[in-house]
Amino acid sequence: MPGKADIYGINTFELLTMNRLIKRLLNLFFTLIPFLSITAQKPGSQRLLIGSYTSGIVSDGIYYYQFNANGSAELISKTAAADPSFLAVALNKPNIYAVNELGNGMGAVSAYQFDKVSGNFELLNTVLSGGDHPCHISIDSKSRFAFVSNYSGGNFSVMRIEADGSLSNAIQTIQHNGSSANKSRQDKPHVHSAFISPDEKYLLVQDLGTDQISVYGLNLNNTRPVSQKPISVFNCNPGDGPRHISFHPTKPIVYAVQELTGSVTVLNFNKGSLRKLQQVNMFVKSDEKKSGAADIHVSPDGKFLYASNRAEFNDLSIFKIGQNGWLQWVGSEPTLGLAPRNFAIDPTGKFLLAANQNSNEVVVFKRNLQTGKLTDTGKRIGVSKPVCLKFVD
Repeated sequence: MPGKADIYGINTFELLTMNRLIKRLLNLFFTLIPFLSITAQKPGSQRLLIGSYTSGIVSDGIYYYQFNANGSAELISKTAAADPSFLAVALNKPNIYAVNELGNGMGAVSAYQFDKVSGNFELLNTVLSGGDHPCHISIDSKSRFAFVSNYSGGNFSVMRIEADGSLSNAIQTIQHNGSSANKSRQDKPHVHSAFISPDEKYLLVQDLGTDQISVYGLNLNNTRPVSQKPISVFNCNPGDGPRHISFHPTKPIVYAVQELTGSVTVLNFNKGSLRKLQQVNMFVKSDEKKSGAADIHVSPDGKFLYASNRAEFNDLSIFKIGQNGWLQWVGSEPTLGLAPRNFAIDPTGKFLLAANQNSNEVVVFKRNLQTGKLTDTGKRIGVSKPVCLKFVD
């Protein structure tokens, strides 16, 4: 007859082995609980990507967070990347793209397979950017092409996005020429960004070095989607230094932030042509501090405009948008850190996150939806040299 330990057909050794296995599984389960609580997205939470400068100091460059309804954030995952200073997130596809600001005249762009739930990153490939010092990337809504701006190269390149999400080598590189009034910053072209118009018929290219915003025709059904020459060119004031733009969500208006003069230009945009309506300063005219305007965004409801200023300001300018699209000064809010190169408004419009590059943290502000003013939540996201914030749909 079997002994007590063997009464169910299981001997003592098998019982001990099973107990060890159960303990290991329980330990693994309890270890994964914090991770599972994040990847199982909390009600009201959103997902946030942060790109940063690495400069050989840290190995990680792209960070993925859960951004909670109370303004706090929890790290989900991160991946190594070389100076991923600007990111683009594919719509309805599991891919993200990053420029790599490599030195010594080199520039690159990387494509990643990206699981928005788990936060898993897989590098697909890296290709040359077609110029020196790439600083901006945008992609169309169906992920057919990527448009990369090369600051020091003074040009922008177009890469085809393959079926698997990887990037081709540059299929178009369009070189700018010229200079402008500020001899120390505008001795040659410096393409700083290339934004696709909401109807995806045009590509608006901001050149800080030549003080020009060039509008190129865009046909995403063509193998070479960008017109070889611009269909129109808007000349900014000499010494302005156009850097980034933001489209109004419902009006035919484009807002351009001018890095060197610390101002915002309001432009009517109609059939590929830009017409100046207004230009406003981001600070009191008598202020003699050095300006380094950087980023610009319209709030999701189209009622307010925000623009960041680095250098000796380290603040955000706030403007109310009128019915005609013109701007009215509301005030400015310190970003509570150094060098707010980039910022983002969350899709609900309730929060504004300022990436302070030189103080290594993202400061979370609460937005007043009626006045546009900002209040510090006390919440911070500690990241080494954060320079790009992208909410993930």
